[in-house]
Amino acid sequence: MKAIHYDAIILGAGAAGLSAAIYLSRAKLKTLLINEGSIGGQMVLTHAVANYPGVHETSGRDISLIMKKQAKEFGADIESNVEITKLDLSGKEKLVEIDDDEIFTSDVVILATGGKPRKLGIPSETKFKGFGISYCATCDGDFYAGKDIVVVGGGNSALEEAVSLTKLVKSITIVHQFDNFQAHEYAIEQAKKNDKISFIMESEITEILGEELVTAVKVQNQKTGKEQLINTDGIFIYIGYIPNTDKFKDVIKLNNRNEILTDENMKTNVDGIFAAGDVREKKFRQITTAVSDGTIAALNAIEYIQTNKK
Repeated sequence: MKAIHYDAIILGAGAAGLSAAIYLSRAKLKTLLINEGSIGGQMVLTHAVANYPGVHETSGRDISLIMKKQAKEFGADIESNVEITKLDLSGKEKLVEIDDDEIFTSDVVILATGGKPRKLGIPSETKFKGFGISYCATCDGDFYAGKDIVVVGGGNSALEEAVSLTKLVKSITIVHQFDNFQAHEYAIEQAKKNDKISFIMESEITEILGEELVTAVKVQNQKTGKEQLINTDGIFIYIGYIPNTDKFKDVIKLNNRNEILTDENMKTNVDGIFAAGDVREKKFRQITTAVSDGTIAALNAIEYIQTNKK
């Protein structure tokens, strides 16, 4: 198989990857964007985005569609819903193989592979995934119209998605393991003033019950050990993300949470490899911060390519 060469390859098509593709392709560099899932990454899971500068309110899906269109119009090639079957980032020329039959090489790679939802880690979670357990309100919210549900988590995603779900469901019980929320004050205020939402703090789900579908959960208080049974038609889980770094963990330097370490220019420890978005070590994870990362990574990649072509 003959490899097709690009100036830059971007792995991951969330906000960071799409932003990088827009900047690179607009700079007239031959750019390939590869994503193992659908375009948009975690961004498409956000039902309502009301804090994106310059936009009154939209959805994560709509933002991703516009960004994809921009990248393609500037000339970026896009491969989505494919499997990366080989990856070699160690040499001067980087190599990516997809679906065992297409090989691409490049001078630069930007890693923007994001993360996957963290799970509760209890046995019954696997059994009921897709049968009452969801990690995406945008994807599955309609299935629970007029029903009672549980939302697990206490960060921005948990509270914001809970508020969005109240437009559909009958009631929501938020279960959080700590005695305080980790979300921004605005998200906390919106959730607390919503009559459809109630809270169980300092507690964890210990068991999910049901036959074919979820019917109830057991919730245990962290301090007292007391358990209570909550009848529910569904569970939405928002307890963080695990970075998608398995494919390059032996080459790229990671921290103890398996997040990629970069400098302020998004450079990794490997020459010609940059990282952007939720996959890298950072404090804040927002669409805007991912866009910023992708922009910085792309601009430094452009400089790297131009310098090494001289």
